[in-house]
Amino acid sequence: MIPTTTFNGFPRKCNKFLKDLSRNNDKVWFEQNRDDYENLVLHPSREFVGAMGEKLRQISPAINADPRVNKSLFKIHRDTRFSQDKTPFKTHVGILFWEGHLKRMECSCYYFHLEPPQLMLGVGIYMFPKPHLEAYRKSVVDARHGPALARAVKQVTSHEGFTLGGKRYKKVARGFDPAHKHADLLLHNGLTVGVTGKIPDELYSDRIIEYCFERYRKMAPIHNWLVAMTEKM
Repeated sequence: MIPTTTFNGFPRKCNKFLKDLSRNNDKVWFEQNRDDYENLVLHPSREFVGAMGEKLRQISPAINADPRVNKSLFKIHRDTRFSQDKTPFKTHVGILFWEGHLKRMECSCYYFHLEPPQLMLGVGIYMFPKPHLEAYRKSVVDARHGPALARAVKQVTSHEGFTLGGKRYKKVARGFDPAHKHADLLLHNGLTVGVTGKIPDELYSDRIIEYCFERYRKMAPIHNWLVAMTEKM
């Protein structure tokens, strides 16, 4: 278990730093302001991981909350090799809490995305690797797991502002019935649910932990279904 830390929220200047970075997205500016990045963004993000991970264990006891870069924290540098956008730095804070025995990006997760002026919270798997996609489709048409997913989707999306993501195909894959009662879910190559809104005042105090937890708790049925699916892989 990751040791707990004293977390008192993100500093208000964190938002200013991210906005300034978006206007000055180059290596020279970043190096000149690296101390601000570490003090205003990186350090509070690490403290958030510890506090949020501890809280999430109330509903997901096996959650992984690791405050290292390339674990719960994403590196600030962008991978520009295959992108037309060559700006070197990300202008948001992305934090991941994953559950399962597979690699972190292959597991369902709780996700925190701070990009002024908005905060997005979500759960799920953004894009299924090939083995996941096959397992997912078989689970959707399964007599027990399919209805369980449909109930979870209905329950979670009944909350105001919660939107289902991952639907990317126009036709059901070969070998599956396009008239199946859950055919709409077969059009997915990922499964997420998220809620996006303006940055709340809670961000600047420890109250952001409870703010996120209440939303994650409502999203948990989809997360739990995906965790159960990947446990069998």
